[in-house]
Amino acid sequence: MSDAADSDRDPEFAFELRVCRWAERAWHPDGPRPAFVARQLGTRERRWDTVVVEVDPEAFAARRALSTDGFDSDLLRVVRHAPAEWAWYRDAIPEPDFPWRHVVPAVHRAAGLGLVEKRRGSRNRVEYRRTAPYPDWVERVVAIENKPDLDASAARALADQLDHDVSRALADEVWVATEVTGRRVEPALLEDLPVEVGILGVDGDSAEVLWHPSSLSPDPADARRRLVLAERAYDRGWRSYVDTMRPDCRQFELDRRGRALVPRCAAKDCYQSQRECAHSCPSFEPEPPSWRMKGWPIEGGPGKGVRRILEARRERARDRAERGSENA
Repeated sequence: MSDAADSDRDPEFAFELRVCRWAERAWHPDGPRPAFVARQLGTRERRWDTVVVEVDPEAFAARRALSTDGFDSDLLRVVRHAPAEWAWYRDAIPEPDFPWRHVVPAVHRAAGLGLVEKRRGSRNRVEYRRTAPYPDWVERVVAIENKPDLDASAARALADQLDHDVSRALADEVWVATEVTGRRVEPALLEDLPVEVGILGVDGDSAEVLWHPSSLSPDPADARRRLVLAERAYDRGWRSYVDTMRPDCRQFELDRRGRALVPRCAAKDCYQSQRECAHSCPSFEPEPPSWRMKGWPIEGGPGKGVRRILEARRERARDRAERGSENA
C-alpha cells in the first residue's frame, strides 16, 4: 500500500469512501448507534451515495444466523412469511402483484439454502415451514449524498433530488456530506437546500454536524421496500466497488487515507473510479503468475489478497453492529 498522495483525479469517489468509513466507525453524529454502511443503493426512482442501516443488535444477530448473504426480493418474501407449521405457500405468503407460479422457484431456492423446509402436501401442493423466524432487525434507514465541493451549481443539481427524498420519505433521515473549508461560515450553509436535510462537514477522519436534519415519517406501506433496501445493503456493504474493478492488475493499490483504504492506480497516479478501473483500461497489466507463488496462497495473488482484506473488514463491521458497541 502506498502513502497518501495529495492529487486526486477523482476526489468525489475517494471522498465517498472516506464518508462510508467514517459512518462505519462513528455513526450517529448525536451518539453511537449500531449500524452498517453500504453505497450506491436505492430504488428505480432514486439512488443514494451512502446508505446507513441502523439495527437492533439482538435481532441483527438473529438475521446473521439465518445467512451471511442478503436476500433478494423473492427470497425475502418467502423467508419473511415462512410459517412456524407446515402450510401451503399460498396460505402463508401475501398475494403478490404477479402470478403465483413465479413464487414457487423462490420456495425451492430457499429450501436449497436451508432457510426453510419444504414438502409435497395434500393434493400435491408445495408446503413449507421456517427453520427460524425472520427477525425485525432494521431500526432506521438513513441516506447520505456526498459532495466534497458543495458549490452553488452542485447544490442546484442536488436540490430536486433532495426535495424528492424529503417528500417521498423512504429514508428516516437525509444528509449531505461535504468537505469542510475552515471558513467562518461554511459555504454549504449558504446554499439553497431543503431545511429538512442535514449537513455533515467532513474533515479527515472526523465529521461535524453543520445542520441537523429533520426526522422524516416513512409510510408504513413502504416497509417491504425499505427491508429490500436493507437486505441489499447487508449483502453488498460499501467495499463492493472492488467487484467491478481490477485488483488483479499490478498497478492496483489500496492507499490509506486516514482510516479508509481507497483504491489507487500507480500507472495513472490517481485515485481511480470504477469507471476508470475497468477491463477497457489501456494501463491494465495482469499480475505475473510468479507473484502468486511468493508468499501468497495458492488460490491467488495480491488481487485475491485485496478482496480478502476488504471482506474481513466488512465482517468486523458486522460484528460490531451485532455487539451493539461503538465502532472503532
